[in-house]
Amino acid sequence: MTGALLVLGAGGHGKSVAEAALLGGQWDRVVFLDDAWPDVSEALGFEVLGKVADIAAVADRCQGAIAAVGNNAVRDQWIDLIERAGIELVSVVHPKAWVSLSAVVGAGTAVMAGAVVGTLADVGRGVIINANATVDHDVVMEKLSHIGVGVQLAGGVRVGARAWLQAGSSCGYGVVVKAGVTLGPGTVLGCLAGR
Repeated sequence: MTGALLVLGAGGHGKSVAEAALLGGQWDRVVFLDDAWPDVSEALGFEVLGKVADIAAVADRCQGAIAAVGNNAVRDQWIDLIERAGIELVSVVHPKAWVSLSAVVGAGTAVMAGAVVGTLADVGRGVIINANATVDHDVVMEKLSHIGVGVQLAGGVRVGARAWLQAGSSCGYGVVVKAGVTLGPGTVLGCLAGR
């Protein structure tokens, strides 16, 4: 896709998502909305056009949008704003990520540099798969879940909606992470018996 991508959020994750989109060649340019505007008026050399609530005023200037914020609840609200503004909710996959042809990646998802999404993985809507994370075969990541930098999910893991696995966490085969759970950095969950 070419044209302008609207990125909601001009913080660290927003800038990373914008850069991934530009490196991938799917977009010619990006524009941002961020609630720190007008104090923050540019990011990566691109304009911050206003606050997130100003989305309707910029809807005709972009061909797609993504909510780029780590907070799962806020990302959910921002996705709703994108859809109510009539803008296509798009995913961004960094060109240095690898996504299996048999995997499903939902709209509004960000797959960052060095990430791997394996065979038959099912990644829901509005998910974040951060840098150098592994989502192995048959993993299910439900909507609005978020795995941090270097998180490792072995085959058959299920991550519930809005769960957040912080940097360096790992889950053995078949582990189920319940919806809404937050796992601190480096948390290890062992595999299920018999898997």
